[in-house]
Amino acid sequence: MIKFIIHRFIPQYDNISDKRVRERYGVLAGVLGIICNLILFILKLLLGIFMNSIAVISDAFNNLSDCGSSIIAIIAAKMSNRPPDIEHPFGHGRIEYISSLVVAFIIFMVGFELLKNSFNKILHPDVVIFSWISLVILLFSVALKIWMFSYNRTIGNIINSGINRATAYDSLNDALATSAVILSTLIGHYFGLAIDGYMGLLISLFILYSGYTIAKETINILLGSSPNTELANQVKDMVSEGMYIVGTHDLKVHDYGPGRTIASIHAEILDTVNSVDAHMIIDDLEKRISEELNITIVIHIDPITTDEEKINAMKEMVKSALKEVNSSFAAHNIRMTIGYRCMNVIFELSVPSPQVPDADTIRKDIIHKLKEKDPLLNVIVNSVTALV
Repeated sequence: MIKFIIHRFIPQYDNISDKRVRERYGVLAGVLGIICNLILFILKLLLGIFMNSIAVISDAFNNLSDCGSSIIAIIAAKMSNRPPDIEHPFGHGRIEYISSLVVAFIIFMVGFELLKNSFNKILHPDVVIFSWISLVILLFSVALKIWMFSYNRTIGNIINSGINRATAYDSLNDALATSAVILSTLIGHYFGLAIDGYMGLLISLFILYSGYTIAKETINILLGSSPNTELANQVKDMVSEGMYIVGTHDLKVHDYGPGRTIASIHAEILDTVNSVDAHMIIDDLEKRISEELNITIVIHIDPITTDEEKINAMKEMVKSALKEVNSSFAAHNIRMTIGYRCMNVIFELSVPSPQVPDADTIRKDIIHKLKEKDPLLNVIVNSVTALV
């Protein structure tokens, strides 16, 4: 059904690299969310008042907060699509992440309020009125939330939107929460157990956890989390495919919003290649990565020496340093660049499996040991993997 709606309401729906198309996806998801959540809020609020159930009323206000989240998502889709300006040369894409954080805070507020009301219900329990019509309405609510999970996840994956993926899993949480309300209503009706307040408490904790998860993921992005492993490997592989390039290191990826990724990487190219050819090779790689991965990338050239005598001397120095740190460590693919001020030595390191988690400490120890041997040496331990 969601594919039919996308095809019906989004012109050029398959051109997701177009900012206007991405915006339409975000607006469509937000409008659908507002409509569905308003319907659920009204139904559940009236139902909760009729049934005298704090769990159902809690669930209703959870849907109202989701409605507010959808409004924020629409605003974010519009604002994040604004073009770069003097004050924001990389665009406004991070507005979407800030919006996700606002959504998380709204969820927190709703969760704490419902937590308080649930405690009052536990201390002063009331009889919950049961009816089969109420049960049918709640089952309809679960089905609608599962559909909302499906369409938000689909749109989130299509346009790589964190706010849509967060909304998707929030909808799944809501479906589980409403299922818990149905369970508590049936238990109360058939066994006479007053667990409505406890179920409301459980739902409120569920809501708070959902807010925490969204906030944590968003803050990690805003602080500059490590790049996606699959994406990083794609960039490294594409650069390594360039003519005369023997390796890469120091990949850095900066996320300025979905579809606005800027990266830099050092490409190790043989020093026998003339500067004009090297420049053309790098230009072609930057263009290819931009077209295929939608990443604006700057590739820095590191001229790798082909002087066998100097390479062999460096290999002996590295092996000697490793032996002094830990004789079980092994360096491989050792290469170097020679400049007028200093030399770079680059290599991959293998260590025993139990020591892989201490990779940062190991790097520092090896760099320190090599700098003792040559203070002008710049050491790049490109990776630390387990010995095979």
